[in-house]
Amino acid sequence: MKTVTMRVDENVYNMIKSAADGQRRNISNFIEYATLQYLTSSQYVSDEEMKEILEDKDLMINLKKGLDEVKNGDYTIV
Repeated sequence: MKTVTMRVDENVYNMIKSAADGQRRNISNFIEYATLQYLTSSQYVSDEEMKEILEDKDLMINLKKGLDEVKNGDYTIV
């Protein structure tokens, strides 16, 4: 087990505290839980899923086209 010290704005702290209280967790447990939820649900895909994505030729063409359009200023990401 590691100890992490961090500084957060008071408004952020109050949001974290409210969320932790709402789940009946202490703050450190809530931060660990929220971090794991974020990292495991929105940042990573399995090797099998990535292989499937990379092998989908139509998808790859459309992704590259979209990226080129953004780079050319045809669209704005908001």
